[in-house]
Amino acid sequence: MNPKEHAVYLTFDDGPIPQSTPFILDTLREHGIKATFFMVGDNVRKHPELYKQIVDEGHQVGNHTYNHLGAFKHWTITYAINAHKANELIHAKYFRPPHGWMRPSEYWWLKHAFKIVMWDVVTRDYSKWMTADDVINNVKTYTRNGSIITFHDSLKSIEKLRLALPESIKWLKEQGYEFKIFESEED
Repeated sequence: MNPKEHAVYLTFDDGPIPQSTPFILDTLREHGIKATFFMVGDNVRKHPELYKQIVDEGHQVGNHTYNHLGAFKHWTITYAINAHKANELIHAKYFRPPHGWMRPSEYWWLKHAFKIVMWDVVTRDYSKWMTADDVINNVKTYTRNGSIITFHDSLKSIEKLRLALPESIKWLKEQGYEFKIFESEED
């Protein structure tokens, strides 16, 4: 995003799930922050009440495919159909590919329906080799003006997020960052 703007964009991938989404929403609400949730369509199907809560609380939604498909393991048309199937539930104009990878052909198909959003700070909160302090240090080390910071709304990350998310938000606020969500020409 704009490197001249002292702002960051918090994003969460892979949810919604009942084991982590409520904590994330409570934390964001406590701090008065809006974020973007890149959701897996099948998780939205399983937990429509969490999807509704995310939308009702004013957060932005993004598409993360229906089944968290890896782009290199499937045909382009299969990948595109999966993303569109997810969007029947998510109703998003933003798309983020799982694992941050897409073939050029997949990008070509999806860019006609979505604004593709990547990141520049991956907290690695999902890694079994990382601690909550490591996640916080990744935020502190790599965040800069306009950063898109990716956390994960998942079972792999929730125990680390209980400390790392509020502490990262606190540090970002101390640094004077504004918290924003994406805006497109249609917004």
